[in-house]
Amino acid sequence: MCKFLRIESFSEFKKNKYYSEYIISAGKIYRKYSKYLFDDFYPYKNCGIETFIKNRSPYFWIILNSDDRFMGFVYLDNFTGNYNKLFSAEVSVCFDRCAWGIFVRYCAKFFFKMCFDIFGFYKLKAQIYPQNIYVRKLLKDCGFEYDTTVHAETLRLGKIQDIEIYSLYRKYYYKNNEVIYGK
Repeated sequence: MCKFLRIESFSEFKKNKYYSEYIISAGKIYRKYSKYLFDDFYPYKNCGIETFIKNRSPYFWIILNSDDRFMGFVYLDNFTGNYNKLFSAEVSVCFDRCAWGIFVRYCAKFFFKMCFDIFGFYKLKAQIYPQNIYVRKLLKDCGFEYDTTVHAETLRLGKIQDIEIYSLYRKYYYKNNEVIYGK
């Protein structure tokens, strides 16, 4: 079982003394895995987790297990749509190593369902560096389909990088998961 703590306002979230440990844990994996999240042009590379969360709120969630243990974070950005209707968003995740495996797959499917049900997205997108085989496998396990590779799209760690783009469409998601979630 997983839980999502949505950070709608970082200042309000930070005031809660029970949540301060989650911010510290998020900062640790943010520093550890940021090289997999960002290219060389990311403007807040030298900023801490607080700036990162503030720039993603209200579309940033802390992920917990059933015992309220920190497992990672997820956020949405690069939206398509307007204030009345969000059409699509790009999803990015960062899990602590202790969460890798079955928990990640379950959590991801639950989060995607939440995005489709609550926000009404038509499509979720994910961009990955080709070397990140674990994310590619997770996306495929969750029903994402490969769209394309954008060649020589950016620089990462000083080297030219391709970016693979994957998409998950609401109608295909529910069709493929109706045994789990019903109609």
